[in-house]
Amino acid sequence: MTGPEDTAVAAPAKVLPRAMHKGQQTRAAILDAALNLASHMGLEGLSIGALAEVMQMSKSGVFAHFGSREELQISVVREYHQRFEEEVFYPALQEPRGLPRLEALFERWVLRVASELESGCIYISGAVEFDDRPGPVRDALALMVRTWHAALERAIHLAIASGHLRPDTEAAQLLFEIHGLILALHHDARFLRHPGVLDRARRGFTRLVDTNRA
Repeated sequence: MTGPEDTAVAAPAKVLPRAMHKGQQTRAAILDAALNLASHMGLEGLSIGALAEVMQMSKSGVFAHFGSREELQISVVREYHQRFEEEVFYPALQEPRGLPRLEALFERWVLRVASELESGCIYISGAVEFDDRPGPVRDALALMVRTWHAALERAIHLAIASGHLRPDTEAAQLLFEIHGLILALHHDARFLRHPGVLDRARRGFTRLVDTNRA
């Protein structure tokens, strides 16, 4: 069982009722299609019209579920984050606190990136699209990324407290370097199509851990 310190850094998982109303089912289907579109086209490529065409619905029908393109984009960001947590964060909590959990978080993150090579990571593509564009969509993206970073940094602190990493390990610096490995992995695998980059990322992580190992 996880303690409060393990779950405080992540948004709670969405709990769905056993039987959703038809409107909720339709909204969930629209959101799933929107997430797929945004993964390939970016959040800026997402429009009510394109989504209506994919769903074979009227624009007004799609609009009724979200109210605006901006709200649709924010809903996609939140849905992406929830799925990311379910695939990466929560399973890693099953590992013992300390280095085993930190290693599980990184490995699941690597596998997530690998699964997105033909589509794209909304955290990364969204950062490029909205880095200099203030507003609610950027705020939602930044909040989700900060939430994930907080989870990783907490895992680093637990590894230090567990005696797996040196007491003088700078958690923020290690987090920065781990994130840098993921960005390099995404760039070299998706853009440059370099082979063997998954192993390079894993070796880089091992080197970082060994440098800070107690």
